[in-house]
Amino acid sequence: MCIYKRMFESENKTLTKEGILHFLELYETKHLPNSLGFSEFVIGPLMDALSESSLYSRTPGQSMGACPPLGMRLQNFLATYLMLLPEEEKGSFLLKFIQKMTSRHWCAVPILFLSMALACIPACKVLGTDGLQALRDVLQCTMITHQILLRGAAQCYLLQTAMHLTDVEKVSLPEVSSFILCLRPDESLRRDTMLWIELCSWLQVNDRNFRKSVRSDFEHQETSSLYQYVRGLVVEYLKTPASERENCFMPDWFEAKLVATMILLAADVEQMRNKSSGKSNIEWIELEAFLNPLLDVLMKLGSNAYIPTLKTDKSLQLLLKLLQTRSLKCSNTQDDKVLSFIWKSLMTPVESILEFILRQLTTNELSTVGDLDRCDLYLALIPEIVNLCSQVSWKKLPTIKNFILSLTNASIRNFRETNCKEEPTLKEQIRKVISMASLTVVCEIMDRKPEAHLEALPSVDALKRFILFFQFNEVVKKPSYIEEKSSLCEETSSQGWGKIVAHYVRDQWICLRFVLNKIPMLAQEEEASELPLSTVERSRKILQSALEALTILPSDQVLPVFNCMKVLVPKLLNSSESLCIEAFDLAWKIVSSLSNTQLIFWSNLKGFVQFIFDTEVLAVAASAKGQAYAKIKEIIFKLIDLSTTKTGVFNVVISHCCQSWIFPTVDDRSALTNAFLNAGNYCELITEACVFGTVFRRDQRLIQDVHAFVESLGEKCAANVVTESTNRDDHYVRVCAIKFLCLLDGSNILQKMFMEDIVSKLLDKDEQVSRSKTRYYANSLQHRIKNRIWQTLLVLLPKLDQNFLCGTLDKVFQAGFGNNQASVKYFIEWIVILSLHKYPQFLSKFWDCFCYDEEKLKTSICTFLSVLSHFDIILQNTSEKKPVLKKALIVVLQWCFNHNFSVRLYALVALKKIWGMCRMLHVEEFEALTPVIESSLQQVENMHGTGNARRNWQRIQDHFFFATFHPLEDYSLETIFYTLPRLSEVAEDEWISLCKFDRFTDIPLPPTFQWYQSRTELLDLKPSDWSQQDMGSNSVETDGQTEWTDVQKKIIPWKNSTPSLDLEMVFQDRAAKLGKSNSRLIVVASLIDKPTNLGGLCRTSEIFGASALVVGSLHYVQDKQFQHLSVSAEQWLPLVEVKPSQLVDYLQQKKTEGYTIIGVEQTAKSFDLTEYCFPEKSLLLLGNEHEGIPANLIHHLDVCVEIPQQGIIRSLNVHVSGALLIWEYTRQQVIKQKQK
Repeated sequence: MCIYKRMFESENKTLTKEGILHFLELYETKHLPNSLGFSEFVIGPLMDALSESSLYSRTPGQSMGACPPLGMRLQNFLATYLMLLPEEEKGSFLLKFIQKMTSRHWCAVPILFLSMALACIPACKVLGTDGLQALRDVLQCTMITHQILLRGAAQCYLLQTAMHLTDVEKVSLPEVSSFILCLRPDESLRRDTMLWIELCSWLQVNDRNFRKSVRSDFEHQETSSLYQYVRGLVVEYLKTPASERENCFMPDWFEAKLVATMILLAADVEQMRNKSSGKSNIEWIELEAFLNPLLDVLMKLGSNAYIPTLKTDKSLQLLLKLLQTRSLKCSNTQDDKVLSFIWKSLMTPVESILEFILRQLTTNELSTVGDLDRCDLYLALIPEIVNLCSQVSWKKLPTIKNFILSLTNASIRNFRETNCKEEPTLKEQIRKVISMASLTVVCEIMDRKPEAHLEALPSVDALKRFILFFQFNEVVKKPSYIEEKSSLCEETSSQGWGKIVAHYVRDQWICLRFVLNKIPMLAQEEEASELPLSTVERSRKILQSALEALTILPSDQVLPVFNCMKVLVPKLLNSSESLCIEAFDLAWKIVSSLSNTQLIFWSNLKGFVQFIFDTEVLAVAASAKGQAYAKIKEIIFKLIDLSTTKTGVFNVVISHCCQSWIFPTVDDRSALTNAFLNAGNYCELITEACVFGTVFRRDQRLIQDVHAFVESLGEKCAANVVTESTNRDDHYVRVCAIKFLCLLDGSNILQKMFMEDIVSKLLDKDEQVSRSKTRYYANSLQHRIKNRIWQTLLVLLPKLDQNFLCGTLDKVFQAGFGNNQASVKYFIEWIVILSLHKYPQFLSKFWDCFCYDEEKLKTSICTFLSVLSHFDIILQNTSEKKPVLKKALIVVLQWCFNHNFSVRLYALVALKKIWGMCRMLHVEEFEALTPVIESSLQQVENMHGTGNARRNWQRIQDHFFFATFHPLEDYSLETIFYTLPRLSEVAEDEWISLCKFDRFTDIPLPPTFQWYQSRTELLDLKPSDWSQQDMGSNSVETDGQTEWTDVQKKIIPWKNSTPSLDLEMVFQDRAAKLGKSNSRLIVVASLIDKPTNLGGLCRTSEIFGASALVVGSLHYVQDKQFQHLSVSAEQWLPLVEVKPSQLVDYLQQKKTEGYTIIGVEQTAKSFDLTEYCFPEKSLLLLGNEHEGIPANLIHHLDVCVEIPQQGIIRSLNVHVSGALLIWEYTRQQVIKQKQK
C-alpha cells in the first residue's frame, strides 16, 4: 500500500496513472483479502488520486468515442470489490465512497466516470436515507461544471445508482421525490427519455415497499402507496390556511415542479401497470383523481373573485408546469395517451383561466412590485394556452381571439392613460409596465402562431400604429422613497427597479421588431402630419435609439434590439454608413465581452450573427464596397480568431451563412441569386471554414474525447437526448462548408465562378503555407491546413471545367514539387490522376514535370512516379494509347537507373504497370526492349540475399496506393475525410467520420449525391498493413549487400528487419569504411521531443562512435534547430525511427539479440555511474525531458544507472546525462581494447 500511495502522490502523472491502473487490476484479478485498511485506502489515497482529470485520457490505440481504460477498470473494480465485502459492510463502504465525492471540488470528467462506475454496480439494497442524501449532495457538485453534456450524463448515472443500490424499505417517497427534483429536466431526466421509463418501472416494482413518511396518513391496502402519496401531495399543495394573511410575493416554484413531476410519473406508472395487466381501455382513474383538485380551482377562477391569491398562484404555477411537459418519444402528441388525457382535461377551464388573466392584467388588481412576478406567470400562460388549443382543438379559437382583442385594446388604453400624468404613482408605473409586457406577448403570439390568423383582428392595426409612433427607450421613473416604504409587501432596491426598467425597454423593442417585420418599409401612415419625417429619416432615428438601447440594456436583454437593427441597417447603409458601422462595433463589443459567460453568450452570438450576416445587410454592404463592407470582413476574422479559443463560435457563423446563401427564406428566384452573390463577396468565410481547426491542448483534447464517448452511448444516456445538440465540434465547421460546396452546380454561372474563386484562393493559401518559415512536421498545424486544403480541392475537382483546370493544373504540379507530408502527397497524386483521366490532353503538361533538373525533383519525383503507377486509369479515356505508352516508358526507364534506391523502387512499380499495359496492347516498337525490361523486372521479383531490398520491393507493392486504392471507385467523402487520413497516420482528431456528415442536418447533401462511402476493401485496411511514408529519398530500408553499397543510407527502420546480423553488418561495414571503431552501443532517444537535445545527442553519439541513434520521428532531422546542433552528424550516423508506442517491442527484440537494456533514471536500485561496468552490447535508454522514463518501460530495463550529484538541483539536462554515459561507455571500451 505504501508503494501504491507514493505512486498515487507522484508529480509524474504517467506514474500515477500506471499505479492506479495496476492497483485496480491487481485487486480485480488477485482477489486480495478484505480488511478495513483496504477500504480506507480506497476511500482515501485512491479517490484523492482519481480526482485528476488527465488520468482519464484514451490510450494511443483506442478510437475516438471509446471508454478510457481507467473508466473501464473503475467499473470492474467497484463491482468486484463490493462482491467481496461482507453484506454488513457494503452499505457503510458505499456511503463513505459517495460522501467522499462531495468532500472536495471535482472536475466534470472524474465525477462522470465515478458516477458511471457506481451505476454499473450490480443491483443490491445497501443505501438508506443517508445514502440518498449523499447522492443528492453529489448532484449539487455536478452542477458546478460548465460542461453541460458531462453534467447531464453524471446526473443520469447518479439516478441509476440510486435505483440500483437504494433499499426502498429504508426511504420514503417524499425523500425519493426530492432527490428526483434535483435532476435538471433540460440536462438529464425528461419525459421523452429511456431514463424516465426506467424510473417509472422502478417505482412500479417497488410501489408498495417504500417506508411510510412520518406525515403520511393511513393507507388502504387496495391503494398503491405512490397513488396515495401523489394524491395527498396535490391536495396538500392546493390547500391554503384560512387565517393566513394575503402575501403579495409569489410562492416558490419548487413545489409546483415537484407536484407536476410526481403527477406525470404516477400517471406513466399507472399506464405501465395497465399495459402489463393487459387492459386495452385505460380509464385513467388515478390521473383523473390527481387533476380534479386542480381543475376545481381553475374552473372557479373566472367567476369567484375571492379565491385566495396564494391558491390562484399555486394552481396556475402547476398548470404552467403541466402545459410545458414534453411528450414521450412517439410520432405525435396524440400517441402519448397520458399527455393527451391531461391536455384534454385542461381544455375545460380555458375560458375561466383567460377571463381571470384578462381581469388581472387590465384592471388595477396588480399594483405592487411583487405583483410583477405574478404578471410574468400570467403572461407565460397565454402562449401555452394558445399552443394547447392548437394541439387539441381550435374550437376555443373564438375565445382566444376575444381575449387577444380585449387585452390589446385595454393595454393600449391603460398605457395612454398613465402616460398622460406628469407624476405617476407606483401603481400607475406598475400598470404601465404590465401593459407593455402584455402587448409584447400579443406580438410574440402573432409571430409564432400565424395559423391562428390573429392579425386579422381589428386591434392589430391600432397596435401597429401605437408602436410605430412610440418614444423608444422611455423608462419608468423610480417611485419616491416614502411611497415605496408605504407599500406593505416589498422593499425595492435601485437594482431591483433597474431590472424592471430593463424589461420594460426590452419589451418596447420586441414590439417594434414585430411591426418592422410586418411593415417592410416604414411607410407614412394616416398620421403622417404628426410625424413630418421621411421614411429614411424615421429609420435613422430608430437606429439611433437602438444604439442608445444597447448602452442601457443589460447584455441578456439586447436580442430584440439586434433583430430590429437587422431590418433597419440595410435601409441606411448607403445614406448613414457611419451610423451603421457604429451599430456593428457596439454589437460586437457586447458579444465579445460575453465570451466567458456560458449561459447568455450563445443566444446573443446567434442574434449578432443573424444581424451582421443578414442576407440584405451583406448584399447592400457588398454593393457599395465601402467602409461597412470592410468592417464586416474585419468582424469575420475577429469571429474566427475568437473561435480558436471558444469552440463553436465559427460553427454558428458558417451554418447561418451557408443556409441563407443557398436556401434563402424568400420564395423568389432573384432572391436566390442575390443571396448567393453574398457567397462570392464574402468567400473568405468558406475558404477559412474549409481549413478551420486548431491543434488542441491536451486538456481540451481530453474534454473532446469524453464528449465523444458520452455521445457514442446514444439514447442509453439520456443526456444525449435532452441536451440541445449544439454542433460545437470544430469538425462541423468543415462539414458545413464541404456540404455547402457539394450542393453547388457547375452549370450555374454564378456558382461556377464562386467555386473557381475558392479553388484559386485555396491554392494560394497552400503556397503561402509552404513558403512560411514555421516548422512543418507531421500533424503540425501547417500539415493539417495543407491536408484540409487538398481535401477540399479534391471535393471540388469534378465540378471544374476544362478551361479553368488547364490553368490550375500548373499550380497543382508546382505543389507536387514541394516537400510535403505523406497524406498531402496522396491527395496531390489523386488530383493529378483524376485530372489526367478526365482530360488526357493535359498529359503534355505532366511530361514536362519530369524535365526539371534533379535538384528540383529530388523530393518530388516519387510523387510523379506514383501517378504513373495508375496509368491504366489515366488512359481510360484515350483512344490512341500506344504513343502515350511509348512516352511513359521512355520517361520511367530513365528513373529506373537513378542512384537513389527509393526512386528506383517507385520507378520499378510504375514500369511494371506500364509494361503490363504495353504487353496487353502488343506494342511492336518495344519488342527490342522486351528481354531487357522483363529480365529486370524478374530480377527485382527474385532478389536473393538477406538484405532489405527484396523486402522493400514487396512492401512498396503492398502499399495501399499501389495495391488497394482505386482513384475512381474510391472517390468518396468517407475516403477523403476519414479513410485516407486514418491510413496516412494523420492525427486522429483530423478524421471526420460519415456519421458527422449525417448528424449535421443544417445543410443537406444533394438527393442524387453518390460519392459517399469508401469501398469495403479500403475501409478494412489497417495503418499497420501498409503505412509506408513517402519521404522521397528516405523511405526505404538499407540493404547490406555490395550491390547497394554505393547508396548512402542513414535511416534503418528496425521493425521489419531480420534480427542482429543484418543490422550489425551494416554498422560494421560503415565503421570500416569510415575508419571508425566498431562500437556496439545503441542510444535510444525516442522519448525525447526537443530538437535541440536530439541534435546535440546526434553529434555526441557520432563523435564517440555509437552504432546507432534511435529517435521517435525522423522528421526531427529536418528541423533547423536539430541541424544547427548536429552539424551534419546525422549524415555519418545511422538513425533508426522507433515511435514511443513501439519501444516495448523494440527493447524486447534487442534483448533477444543479446543487448543489455540500461536506463538513465534515479530509482531505489540504481547503480552509480562511477561503479558500473558497461557490457559491450549496451542499449542506453534516455527518458523524456519532463517525465523521465515511463513506468511501463521501467520493468523492461535490465539495469538503471544514475549520475552521482552534489548540488541541490536533482536532475541534469537529458543531453548532458546522455553524453556522460556515452563517454563513460566509450572510455571503458577503449581501456578494454588497450588491455587486449
